[in-house]
Amino acid sequence: MEIEIPYNLENYIGGQFLPPDSHNYIDNINPATGKVCGLIPNSSESDVNKAVQSAKVAFETWSVSSTEYRFKILNKIADLIDQYHEFLALAETNDNGKPLWLSKEVDIPRASSNFRFFATASIQFASESHAMESGINYTLRQPIGIVGCISPWNLPLYLFTWKIAPALAAGNCVIAKPSEVTPVTGYLLAKICKEAGLPDGVLNIVHGDGPNCGEAIVQHPSIKAISFTGSTRAGQRIASIAAPMFKKLSLELGGKNPNIIFADCDWNKMMFNTIRSSFGNQGQICLCGSRILIEASIYDKFKNEFIERAKRLTVGDPLLPTSKQGAIVSKTHFEKIISCIELAKKEGGRILHGGNAIKPSGRCEEGYFIEPTIIENLGPDCKTNTEEIFGPVVTLQKFTDKDEAIMLANATQYGLAASVWTQDISNANYMASNIESGIVWINCWLERDLRTPFGGIKNSGVGREGGWDAMRFFTEPKNVCIQY
Repeated sequence: MEIEIPYNLENYIGGQFLPPDSHNYIDNINPATGKVCGLIPNSSESDVNKAVQSAKVAFETWSVSSTEYRFKILNKIADLIDQYHEFLALAETNDNGKPLWLSKEVDIPRASSNFRFFATASIQFASESHAMESGINYTLRQPIGIVGCISPWNLPLYLFTWKIAPALAAGNCVIAKPSEVTPVTGYLLAKICKEAGLPDGVLNIVHGDGPNCGEAIVQHPSIKAISFTGSTRAGQRIASIAAPMFKKLSLELGGKNPNIIFADCDWNKMMFNTIRSSFGNQGQICLCGSRILIEASIYDKFKNEFIERAKRLTVGDPLLPTSKQGAIVSKTHFEKIISCIELAKKEGGRILHGGNAIKPSGRCEEGYFIEPTIIENLGPDCKTNTEEIFGPVVTLQKFTDKDEAIMLANATQYGLAASVWTQDISNANYMASNIESGIVWINCWLERDLRTPFGGIKNSGVGREGGWDAMRFFTEPKNVCIQY
């Protein structure tokens, strides 16, 4: 099958590709060029209603299908993502602005890995039994029914599949909404699922913005669970709607992650990964370390080398292999990041490097590009160090001992991820135990095992994704008690 990207994207409902009922569309803009490259359906309640009706019919057979059957379908989807790897990577880069090499190396391979992992999980998932003197209890894990999966724009296909794959593996039918900022690979996933033989109505993909399409999904009484990744503000809105309806919620929200560097670290490994964790994907990864905490004895050494390495990061056309940073995802987000840099200056921050917009020559002269930006001279309580920027902007702070490092690390409303760099195993364990974070990396960053729980605490969300945690979220436990 040949996959094409039409100028007008369509919803995928009941196995059919359909325009939105309202015929309202949103401009899809290539952030590297600043130009409109297509139109996106701005779906509404009527489109979601059609998707739900389709899912209800499909659920009757999909929910009771054999785990081997589900495995074969989901594994075929993974194979097709691999088959269309180059095409999907280019679509992702044009949609998101990230370097093409990054889409090829990370986003698309991880999307296929998500489907392949949960395909296998579907045939291995098991539940508990508890013996008593008088009988036995066992737990049935049954699919919830129809679930809503809403994903963000920073890792579009990667995080879309991270939700959809376990939901399908557990026997649910899905109403999914990709971000309206980066919709194309969501559309292409529908084409792939059709080719793989996923039964009509099992997965329905509706496009649109949050107020129209997203809220229609969250509010629908037949959608029993919501899995959402995005901003804390949007997560609060979703929770305010879904909680009174007693829906299951998994919310993976913002982060303001500390990267904690001790003097005894493996210097070269730390420096290489700190550049990655600061500016990877233009800093638009919820796991990026935007607050770099450095032991005082090595602060100046770190600062000087870090600046020199940041200066060597080429910012430009994401289609060029030499570009280490691409475009910011949208004009709105570009303007937000620039305003955050200006606020940092007003708060007394000293810009050590960057802080400016860039206008590359050629096709990208109207694109949204920002230099890697390094700021010092700001304390833990300022907005720059407490509010999520989600761009290529980091701050430097020094600490004298591990307890001060913990105080600085925890001085935020967020608690998603942290990295600790030290060769002292006792120190590493102490830090990991006391940092308020759902994920702690020791001497590494962004190492992911799909079996492990993923998620944050405090304002970084509720619930966990990944492995059996995802399968448990997308199922309802039912205890059965049998007396001998």
